[in-house]
Amino acid sequence: QQEKEDLQGKLKLREHLCQTAGKSEATPAPSKNIDLEMKQLQCKLKNSNTETTKQSTTIKSLKNQVQEKEGRIQELRAKISQFERDLAMKRHLIEDLRSHLKKNQENEKTSKETLESLERKVKALAEDKKASIDSLKQRFNVAMKEKSQYEQMYHKAKDELEKKDLKLTKLESKMIETECAMTDLETAASEQLHSLAKQSAQALETLQKELLLTSDKVEEFKTFVKTLTRELHHSIQELRTKIKLAKKMGGMKACKKGLSQECLQLAASILNVSTTDLYEILQEGDDEETAKTKMEFEKDKEWLQHIQKLLEAQFPFASYLMDAILEKLNERKKLVEEYSSLMKQTV
Repeated sequence: QQEKEDLQGKLKLREHLCQTAGKSEATPAPSKNIDLEMKQLQCKLKNSNTETTKQSTTIKSLKNQVQEKEGRIQELRAKISQFERDLAMKRHLIEDLRSHLKKNQENEKTSKETLESLERKVKALAEDKKASIDSLKQRFNVAMKEKSQYEQMYHKAKDELEKKDLKLTKLESKMIETECAMTDLETAASEQLHSLAKQSAQALETLQKELLLTSDKVEEFKTFVKTLTRELHHSIQELRTKIKLAKKMGGMKACKKGLSQECLQLAASILNVSTTDLYEILQEGDDEETAKTKMEFEKDKEWLQHIQKLLEAQFPFASYLMDAILEKLNERKKLVEEYSSLMKQTV
C-alpha cells in the first residue's frame, strides 16, 4: 500500500510538471526518460491494484470461514449437550432393561412349556397339511386332464366359429342385397299406398254419409219401438181397468139379487153413504185383487226395462225384441177376449 501511495504521488507530480511545461512556451518538450518512468509507474500501480483486490477477496473468504467455524463450534456444543442428555437417558433405560431381563428370565420357563405345546400342535397341523396337499395334487392332476379336454373343445369351437363367420359374411352380403330390394319395394309400396289413401279417403266419405243415414234410421226405429211399447202398455192397462170395472159391475148385480133393497138402504143410511158407494166398500176388501194388480204392475215394469235393454244392446236383437212384443200382443189379445166375454155376461 505504501508503494502504491508513493507511485500515486509521483504520478501527480509528473502530471503537474507536464501541465507547467505545456504552459511555458520557452521550455522544450519532455524527455523520453520521463515518459518511460511514467509508464513504469503506471504498470506498478496496476499491479498493486490487482494485489490489493486479491488480498481483499482473501480477507473476505477468511472472515466467512471464521464465521462458519464459529457456527460449527456452536452446533458441536449443542450436540455435546444433547449427547450428555442421551447418555443419562440411556443409563436409565439400561437400568430398566436389567429389571425387565430379570422378569423375562422368570417368564422363559413358562414360555418354553408353551413352545413345546405349540411345537406339538404345529407337527399335527403339518401332517394334516401334507394330507391336504396330496389331495390337492390329485385334484390338480384331474384339473390338468380336464384342461386338455377343454382345450381340444376350444379348438373345435374355434374352427366352427371360423366357418360360421364365413357364413355370416355371405349372409351379410345377401342382407345388403335384400335391403336394396326392400328399398325398391318400399318406394313402390309408398306410391301404391298414396293412391290407395286417396281412394280410401273417398270411400270413407261415402261410408260416413251412409253411417249418418243408418244412424238416423236406427234412431227412428228406436222411437217407433218405444212408442209402440208405450201404446201397447197403455192399451193393456186400459183393458185391465175395464175388466176390473166389468167384474165389479157383475158383483154389484149379484149383490142386488141376493140382498133386498130395503136392507141395502138401511145399511147405507146407517153408514150415511149411497148404495153404489156401499157396493164399492164391499168390493174394496179383496186382497187377492190388489196383489194381482201389483204383480201385473211389476211385470209391466220389467217388460219395459227389458225392451230398453234390447234397444241399447249390441246386434243382433231383432228376434228377442219380436218375442217380447208378441208376448204383450198375446196378452192384449187374451184381455180383449176376457173383456168381451164379461161384457156379454153383463148384458
